[in-house]
Amino acid sequence: MDPTDLASAGDVPLVELKELSFGYGARPLLREIDLRIGRYERVALVGPNGAGKSTLLQLIVGLLAPSAGQVRVLGRECRSEADFRVARAKVGLVFQHSDDQLFCPTVLDDVAFGPLNLGRSPAQAAAAAERTLAALGLEGYGPRVTHRLSGGEKRLVALATVLAMGPELLLLDEPTSGLDTRSEARLLDHLDALPQAMLIVSHDQRVLERLSTRALWLQQGRLVEAELHRHPHQHRHAHLHLHAPGLASDQDHLSELPVHAHAHPGEAELASTVQSYDCCDGDRRDEAHGR
Repeated sequence: MDPTDLASAGDVPLVELKELSFGYGARPLLREIDLRIGRYERVALVGPNGAGKSTLLQLIVGLLAPSAGQVRVLGRECRSEADFRVARAKVGLVFQHSDDQLFCPTVLDDVAFGPLNLGRSPAQAAAAAERTLAALGLEGYGPRVTHRLSGGEKRLVALATVLAMGPELLLLDEPTSGLDTRSEARLLDHLDALPQAMLIVSHDQRVLERLSTRALWLQQGRLVEAELHRHPHQHRHAHLHLHAPGLASDQDHLSELPVHAHAHPGEAELASTVQSYDCCDGDRRDEAHGR
């Protein structure tokens, strides 16, 4: 596959999964997953603990191999590592744990790594890295030692390592996990301003409210469309809800938010205060930036 083939693919979906299945050993995890993500879409991927959300992201970029089905990026089927290496220039995965993504001595080295893998010259890669860092408010961070950064700074640098490659789709795995309120707000401001499409795995209600325009529910190996809408609370903030076939209707609203009891005929309801779930599905890989 040639990168120019992907760049000229027109209005086909950025990513399309067809009957994708995967399991760990004898345990099936994902069953015949179908998914299409178009340009400028921001899709929330929600589901219970162990449902396979992180695993699905890794399948999309070829860090795991499906047992059946197809992964297509901009209309081109990805079968080999060579195919996925090219596709990762268009679809970038930001890991939940930044340390899995940052492995070079300095910030500039980390951010320039992806462009270098795309064939850019060292000068071109460094320039792309500096531009990306500046766009994220990280001017002057290039010489800094990556492992000495704060958690919020590492998260922004991890995002920069992907953005420097010029992707059209971002796969975000728990992008605000472990961040304090100020760092989370800073990261969300940057993400909200980006033009890229996004597939967002998050248990943070504020992330879903801020970034997502539609939602998917993953449970028992199946992926279904979920209705995403907001109900106003008496204390005057939007509260995001998801509706999808087969969701239990008796789940309480978690955290400090008041509990609702407003039924929708023919639909089961789940509030997206999904902080109760814990993202621990799938093996963590430290492969990134098209390696």
